[in-house]
Amino acid sequence: MPNKSLDYFLFDPTKRAQLSWTMRFHIIQGIARGLLYLHRDSRLRVIHRDLKVSNILLDEDMNPKISDFGLARIFQGTHDLANAHRVVGTFGYMSPEFVMGGTFSEKSDVFSFGVLLLEIISGRRNTSPDYHEKHLNLIGYALAASFSSSEVTRCIHIALLCVQDHAMDRPTMPDVMLQLFSETDCQTLNNQPSQSAITVTMVQGR
Repeated sequence: MPNKSLDYFLFDPTKRAQLSWTMRFHIIQGIARGLLYLHRDSRLRVIHRDLKVSNILLDEDMNPKISDFGLARIFQGTHDLANAHRVVGTFGYMSPEFVMGGTFSEKSDVFSFGVLLLEIISGRRNTSPDYHEKHLNLIGYALAASFSSSEVTRCIHIALLCVQDHAMDRPTMPDVMLQLFSETDCQTLNNQPSQSAITVTMVQGR
C-alpha cells in the first residue's frame, strides 16, 4: 500500500506527528468498519485472530485496510466459540481466554481492537519496556491517563470496554460502531451493568 502500515507512522518518533487526532480517529473508525464487515456483513463470519498495528495497511488517502489473514478462521452457522489446538498470535493482543484456554470468538478480535485503540491513542506499543514500573503494559498505562478531548475520551472508554477480562462483558463490533459514531456516553453501551466496573487481566510471559 502507498503509505505502508500503521506502525510505520505510529511508532516512529519523527513520523508520528503526521498522524493528527482527526486522522487517527478516521483510522479507528475504518478499522471498526472492517471488523464489522468480517464479523457480521460478510457472507461467512471471519475471526481475524491477529489484529495488530502492523496488519493495518494505509492507502494513498490514509484509509485503513485490515490485512494478513493467515491465522483467520471462518465461522459457519450458529457457532460462536471455537478452540484452537495451539495458541498462536501476537503477544499483547491476544485475549485472556485465548491465551489461557485456547478459546476464541468474535470477542477475541474485539479485545485486540481495544489494545489497538489504546496504541493509536497513545502512540505507544502495548508491550513497550518504557512504561513506569507500576504499569505492566499499555492497558495499565491508559487506565492512569486522562484527556480533555471528547473523542479521545470516548475512544479510551470504548477501548477499556473491549479489553475486559470476560468475553461476555465486551461489546460486539456493532455496539462499538454505534458508540464510535455517537455522542452518547460510553457507559450506556449495551446497557450492561457489568460494564460499569471494568476489570483488566495483565497477561505476562514466563
